[in-house]
Amino acid sequence: MSKVNVHTQILGLNWKLIGLISDIDRFDAAWQAIERKEGQTLKELKYIATVSSVGASTRIEGSKLSDQEVDVLLRNMDISKLEDRDQQEVVGYFEVLDAIDESHQYMNISETELKNLHNQLLRYSEKDKWHKGNYKQHTNSVEMTLPDGSKQIIFQTTPPGFATEDAMRALIDWYESDKDTHSLVKSALFCYEFLSIHPFQDGNGRLSRLLATLLLRKNGYQWIRYVSFEHEIESKKTEYYGVLRSCQALRPNEDISAWVSFFLESLKNIQEALMRKLESRNVIQSLSPKDKILIAIIESNPGIKTGDLAVKTGSSGSTIKRMVEKLIKQKLIERHGVGPGSYYTLL
Repeated sequence: MSKVNVHTQILGLNWKLIGLISDIDRFDAAWQAIERKEGQTLKELKYIATVSSVGASTRIEGSKLSDQEVDVLLRNMDISKLEDRDQQEVVGYFEVLDAIDESHQYMNISETELKNLHNQLLRYSEKDKWHKGNYKQHTNSVEMTLPDGSKQIIFQTTPPGFATEDAMRALIDWYESDKDTHSLVKSALFCYEFLSIHPFQDGNGRLSRLLATLLLRKNGYQWIRYVSFEHEIESKKTEYYGVLRSCQALRPNEDISAWVSFFLESLKNIQEALMRKLESRNVIQSLSPKDKILIAIIESNPGIKTGDLAVKTGSSGSTIKRMVEKLIKQKLIERHGVGPGSYYTLL
């Protein structure tokens, strides 16, 4: 394995890393043809991915809202009635994600743009009014929220003031001037260094995941809008923080090969998930009307139980059980748990 210096980090080049980049780019090369063929299906997947991304990214930082609750909030959004911090964070995240979707090609990778995105992200948060859109004034650290609500420090970050300003300027200058490093590696490194600096008082984790989407979109990886990168990170939350911590322990001039591999493996996983969803949507088209209705109900109510499915469809419990067993075998839905407490989601 050879090692190269990229920005202020070290990256190990091996066949695994090269293979991941190759796999992601091979998929990307075929994407335009897939997009033309799957137009209507992709519109549906885009909204599902948006809800999943908003829910997952805010939950990583401690929000308690489920995807179903996020869906209800976004469908009935009234910014004058955002009652608590979780709702404020969800709507702020949604609006920035939507802005990236609509205008990524016009967004520059600059300090001004990053501050503007941060201001938008925390737009509805009363608690964050004093610092939104500006670099941090006090020392902060990367923390993980534990299941009981307590915080665990993952690593310390760049001190506020000139140190943060200089580090951010250096990161952006490198990103704009480096024409040799592959765009996927540059995106991974930018997100890592942004998290390491932690330039804002709060909201850095959420903004880093939005920046991942922005950087990927700007570099031509348009399929990212139809699947949730944030959900993938949420499902690997322990590994996510573990990789960050292990790389950070060697700072400065650390080897970030583990982080880049984690980032690229996550992208490959969601590419594969996207193809599975497209394939299952094609199978759905051949289902009976009743099966399609059942799929639609489960999609709109992730976590729904057998009894509620019976009520919503007007079918008996035994009929619903037969229908869901068939859909499970066809790998269209997934059962979670056992017995009366079990519930269903789309695969």
